[in-house]
Amino acid sequence: MNCRQYTTYQANGEAYTYEKQIEVTLEADEKRLLESNVVNLHPRITYQTIEGFGGAMTESSAYLFSRMNEETRKKALSCYFGEGGIGTRFVRTHIDSCDYSLDEYTAVEDPIADPNLETFSLKRDRMYILPMLKEAIAMSKRPLSVLLSPWSPPACWKTCPDVKENDGAVYGALFGMKSPENKPGRCNGGSLKPEYYGSWAKYLVKFVQAYLAEGIPVTMLSIQNEAGAATNWDSCVWTAQEEKTFLKEYLYPEMKAAGLTDTVGIYFWDHNKERVVERALDMLDEETSEILEGVAFHWYSGDHFEAVQILRDKYPDKVLMLSECCGLHAPGQAGFSLPFLPPSFTTPQAVEYEDAVHYAHDMIGNLNAGMNRFIDWNLIVDENGGPRHVPMGFTAGMIAGEDGSFRTNLTWHYIRHFSAFISPGAKRIGFSRYTDAFEMTAACNPDGSMTAVFLNKGPEDTGCAIRCNGEVIRINIPAHTISTVCISE
Repeated sequence: MNCRQYTTYQANGEAYTYEKQIEVTLEADEKRLLESNVVNLHPRITYQTIEGFGGAMTESSAYLFSRMNEETRKKALSCYFGEGGIGTRFVRTHIDSCDYSLDEYTAVEDPIADPNLETFSLKRDRMYILPMLKEAIAMSKRPLSVLLSPWSPPACWKTCPDVKENDGAVYGALFGMKSPENKPGRCNGGSLKPEYYGSWAKYLVKFVQAYLAEGIPVTMLSIQNEAGAATNWDSCVWTAQEEKTFLKEYLYPEMKAAGLTDTVGIYFWDHNKERVVERALDMLDEETSEILEGVAFHWYSGDHFEAVQILRDKYPDKVLMLSECCGLHAPGQAGFSLPFLPPSFTTPQAVEYEDAVHYAHDMIGNLNAGMNRFIDWNLIVDENGGPRHVPMGFTAGMIAGEDGSFRTNLTWHYIRHFSAFISPGAKRIGFSRYTDAFEMTAACNPDGSMTAVFLNKGPEDTGCAIRCNGEVIRINIPAHTISTVCISE
């Protein structure tokens, strides 16, 4: 075997990676039977296919890229799509506006006056999203695959928000935000009126077709972003039965009539993991199992890796995709960033380290439970975690400066430990470890090489002897680092 170890450290807020060659020895030459401090890799024991990693090109991200000069923009995009970058394969973007849009908008301004959607236009998407997607496609070293997700139907097709007494936090009262008015809107939830199910299905299909006509490789469509959330930004609530009815009686027939069902997979839920099993049990039956490609889920309610494992065991033919995650605070700031909240006393370096560890922990847990695809949230945000058309801002792996510059933070580097070394089409492989002092996952790439990722979030260095196919390598995993071991014949 030929082995190399890549370890990312943090020093003074900067990430740096140390690379070294690892000596390989024969297990038969060991002085005694190797039993202690062992990690076993079992490449003949394989699990799900790992199809790739990615992030979201929201309008806000595309806008920030567009503000850079050409040279800087190419460097920034290359961090995701170019040679030596993060290895992005999947890109998510939104149908009409989402919270990470500069303001609210729709592709049809007045669908009541225009029920045939003849005024449908991608003029808003052509300002920022489509140009940046096309630059990414032209630059990418891997074929890209795009996921489209709607945040809300047009307001005129929706019911008023259903605000209950215990819904204050959901509707933003915790942050001093205005409660929703008693009228339909893109924001604050509400539901699509059943009489417009057919119209919304046509709208979604028209949007997919328009993106395909622009040369955007759309291969995935989720029915609704965060189908159970009534947030103070663009949102729409669907019960499982409503989502299922819409899928079976309207969306799928419309997609089939348009000839899209063989090229664009449909995903449901697109929300947090704590209720994903219940949603799957309610959504998947003998008929819908034939028309749904997979389940999309987010991370904001905690690990719930067991839920992912239940899905993998019960629905082995379904694609399991984490479709969104991010730290719920502005870059380098602990907690929500609002003018009336006190400043954080946690250092930016500590916050960015905690974010990076959270990502690696979640990626390892989901991969070991059966996840196939991973899509981060925004590719880039500004120093305030925006821009957004609603208050607050959240962080990302790349931060844009006011002067048109950019920087990558530790999260970007931690994601790269997976995405740059686990190739699309890799198979997760069996392993066993002697301690919980570190977390790990392992995969065998299509070319036969192997990748093992080790997360040590503890305060002490730890080490192990890796056994595989009669050979042994010994590695040290320093405290507060992530390491990737690449093994090739």
